[in-house]
Amino acid sequence: MRRERGELIYKIYRALTYGLSPLIHLHLRWRKFRGLEHPLRWRERLGFPSFPRPPGPLLWFHAVSLGEGMCAIPVIKCCIERRPDVTVLMTTTTTSAFEVIKHQLPNNVIYQFSPIDTPGAIDAFLCHWNPNAIILIESELWPNLIIGAAKKRIALALLNARMSAKSYDSWSQPFIIPLTSLMLSKFLLILPLSTTQAIRFQLLQCPPFIINFCGDLKYAVGNIETAEGDQRALEELQVQLMNRKVWMASSIHKGEEKVMLDVHKELKQIHLDIITIIVPRHPQHGELIALELENEGVRVALRSRHDKLLPGTNIYVVDTLGELKKFYRLTPIAVIGGSFLPGSAGHNISEAAAAGCAVLTGPYIGHFSYMAIQMQRLNPLSVLQTSLRCQVSGHILVEALSNLLTDAKLLEARQEAAKQAYHALSHGITENVWSLLDLHIFRNALAHRGNRT
Repeated sequence: MRRERGELIYKIYRALTYGLSPLIHLHLRWRKFRGLEHPLRWRERLGFPSFPRPPGPLLWFHAVSLGEGMCAIPVIKCCIERRPDVTVLMTTTTTSAFEVIKHQLPNNVIYQFSPIDTPGAIDAFLCHWNPNAIILIESELWPNLIIGAAKKRIALALLNARMSAKSYDSWSQPFIIPLTSLMLSKFLLILPLSTTQAIRFQLLQCPPFIINFCGDLKYAVGNIETAEGDQRALEELQVQLMNRKVWMASSIHKGEEKVMLDVHKELKQIHLDIITIIVPRHPQHGELIALELENEGVRVALRSRHDKLLPGTNIYVVDTLGELKKFYRLTPIAVIGGSFLPGSAGHNISEAAAAGCAVLTGPYIGHFSYMAIQMQRLNPLSVLQTSLRCQVSGHILVEALSNLLTDAKLLEARQEAAKQAYHALSHGITENVWSLLDLHIFRNALAHRGNRT
């Protein structure tokens, strides 16, 4: 009965998305006009491919944005190494992810934009690429994609699976849960981020035997090496930072720059030579920060202009894509943004820990709280989660940073603690994921479906 209700609700969803397809296509064109879709490759979102499908087995990895896409890269590299006979197709949704990840993927990986979840786009995409298996990252539950893949007997896996409290409330609504249950029944493997996430999936009637644990793939992102040329490009900046007090605020969201700039002003009264590096979540936000500061008479170095840190310049704004990991290597202290304003959900703290930074966050870190708890259990000094007495001054953050900037032993202890916790938690994760994928997905998918074209 539950299955029949789920299939009925899916038929309603498919009919609605089919009927709304012209409007969705117009919306996609509007997004292209506004620069939110790729100007040349936006038709890939409608299921039109830019490359022919090569012969032989093909595995499709899909992630929405940059963070999830970076998680897939270590698994993709492992897959190519272990199964060189298999073609890997990678898709993401956002243009920011596309611009960064295309430089990180091996040359033989086909990279496309993901199709929107309309019957026409999904059917065209699956018909052309005909994958043996689909590996989704984190929280991509799209009915047309999942049900359409299952009808074609394409194996499905969900890695780093997470279900936020808000998403859980939506997917568990009485009218929706039969469809949720139907979709989850189509997966052969789900790897949740934590026990809490696993419980949410089970409450959504996910078959318990497909749930396994292997660790958080976001830890594996720290093992992705930066290119040698990229590292050389920062050597000049590294020289400019020598003998100066440095800290970085990374992945800053709109509104958080006020907190960080107020912290900078207070720290500058104590350390006249301090350098504050600000890395906004979105590059265009960096230009606005720099413009506003320059209008106030503050000297700012902007990364996109290749500005140098001249005497009297204390703020360096990184308004470029894909350079966060490189800047973690330049700074001893990293304050992870997206965590200081109510409603925020935090960002990956393991990249800063992998680079050997002392790691600080704000109070609002969402599902990354599990990562912080894991690291703190291994070493209480590995992550410092601060709070603010008020949203505009950040007094507690000032005190925490000032202590690190003045006490070399404390700074070194926190740096070492973060790095040790990271290495302990990241060890073997990619290998574990590969083993589970190979056992539950690849062996059956590649054997049963053959080398189709």
